[in-house]
Amino acid sequence: MSPSFTAIRRTVEAYLDRHPGERDALAELLAAVNRPVEATARTALPGRITCSAVVIDRQGRVLHIGHRANGGLMLNSGGRIEPEDRTLLAAALRKVSEGAGLGPGTLCLTRQLLGSPLHITVHDITSNAAEGEPAGCHYDFCYAFNLAGEEPPRIVLQDEEVSGARWLPQPEVTPPALRAKLLAACLDGRPEPVNASALIHDGHNRYLLHLRDHKPGEIWESGAFALLGGGRTHDDESLEGTLLRELSEEVPGLRLEDVKPYAVEAASSIDGLSVPVQVFAGRWRGNPDRLALHEGVLLRWFTVDELDRLRLSPAARDLIRRHAAENPPVSEPAPAPPVWDGGSQVVLNGIGVHLHIEDAEGRVLLGLRHPKSKYAGNTWHYLAGRCEQEPALACLVREAREEAGLVIDPADVELAHVVHVVDAPGSLPLMQLVFRARRWEGTPEVREPDKCLTWQWWPQDELPDRLVSYTRTAITAIAEGRPYSQLGW
Repeated sequence: MSPSFTAIRRTVEAYLDRHPGERDALAELLAAVNRPVEATARTALPGRITCSAVVIDRQGRVLHIGHRANGGLMLNSGGRIEPEDRTLLAAALRKVSEGAGLGPGTLCLTRQLLGSPLHITVHDITSNAAEGEPAGCHYDFCYAFNLAGEEPPRIVLQDEEVSGARWLPQPEVTPPALRAKLLAACLDGRPEPVNASALIHDGHNRYLLHLRDHKPGEIWESGAFALLGGGRTHDDESLEGTLLRELSEEVPGLRLEDVKPYAVEAASSIDGLSVPVQVFAGRWRGNPDRLALHEGVLLRWFTVDELDRLRLSPAARDLIRRHAAENPPVSEPAPAPPVWDGGSQVVLNGIGVHLHIEDAEGRVLLGLRHPKSKYAGNTWHYLAGRCEQEPALACLVREAREEAGLVIDPADVELAHVVHVVDAPGSLPLMQLVFRARRWEGTPEVREPDKCLTWQWWPQDELPDRLVSYTRTAITAIAEGRPYSQLGW
C-alpha cells in the first residue's frame, strides 16, 4: 500500500519545521494530500510525488547515477512511488536498489536527518498523454543514507536506464539547492547509532524482555521478545535521552540503576535498513507485573538458560549471553545470624503503602479489587502497593499515578497511621504505612483494570461490608487520631 495522505502530510510538515521558508513552494502539495485522490498517482492534481536518494560513503562523497533519459546527466537515483511502497522512505530505498543494486542492508539512516527528507524539489512538468500524466508540479522527496560498511559496495547498474556511476565530493554535487542542503546538514558519511535499547538485568542472571505486539510490517521484531527501547527523535539531546524517553512512554514507573553504555549492535529495520543500536545496560529488581505496560504484550524476567525457548533474535540472544558471561551474579552478603531477644527472632518485614484521601464531604476513596486478584479479590481496599527498590513516599506517588491517574506532590502528604499485620500464622509480617494526602490533581480513574474494577467515595460511617480488615482498622484509627495498630499477632 502506498503512503497515506496523513503520512505524506506529516513528512512535509516536519520538513517545513526545519525549512519554513519553503512553505509557499509546497502549499499546493499540502493541499493535494488533503484531497480525496491518490496524490502519488500520475493522474492526481496538481502534480505527482517521486522519491530519490543521496548515498554518502565514509569519505563524505555522494553517489551519482547517470540516467540515459537525461543525456547522461549525473543525478541521484529516483523515481515515482509504486503501490508496494509502504512509505516515502521505502520508495527511495527501492529506487537505490533498482538504480545501483544497493540493497537496504548496505545503507543506514543519518543521525542528522533520522529518516526525514534532506530536500524536497519542486518543478513544473509538461503533460504526457502517452502515460496519462497532466501538466503540473513534480515533487521529489530526496532522502540521505550513509553506507553501513567501511568500503563502498559494488555498484550494479541497470543497463537500460543508467549509463554510469561516480562518487563525487559534496561541493561538486548538483543541483545547487541540494548541494547547499548537504553541506548545511554536515553529513560526513560516518554511521552513528540512531536507536537505543536497554539491557535490563537484576544482577542474578535474569534479564527483562518485552513481548512486542504481533503487527507484521508495522512493528520492528513484531510478535517477538526484544529489549525495550526505540528510535531517536530530533528532540532527543542524546541517546541516553532517547532511552529514558522510550522507557517513560513504554513502561512508566520503570527506573533503572547504574545505566551505562554497553555495546553498539547492528539490527535491521522493517524496511531492511542497517540500524546501529546503542545498547545501555541497567539494573532493576522489581516485579514487572506491577508495571503499567503501555506498548506491547508483556514484560517478563528470563534466565539465560531459558533464552533458547523464546522467539528472540540471534543478535539479542548473543548479546544477553555475552553480558551474563562478563557479569557473573552478584554475591549477596551472608545473612546476619538470628538475634534472640525474649524468645523472638528478628525477621524481615514487608512494607506496603496506602493512600488515604477524603473528598469535600469527608468520604474516603476505596477501590474494588478484581475478583482474580491474588490478594483480597472482590474486596474494597485502599489504593495501595508494595515498596520496591524505592522510598515509601516515592512508591505512594508512583502507585497513585499508575493505578488511578492521581498526581500527588510529596509535600502534601503526611504519615497518618501504621498497621503492623500478620495475615496468617507463620506468614511474613507486613508494616502497612497509610499516608494521607491533603491535596491532589486529577479524578480517580481505573488505570489497571486487571487489579481494580472501580473507584468509589465512601462515607466513613457507611463503609462496605467487603473491606480489607486492616483498611477498616486504619480508617477508624485515623478518625480517632491513633497513629498505630496491629492485627494478627
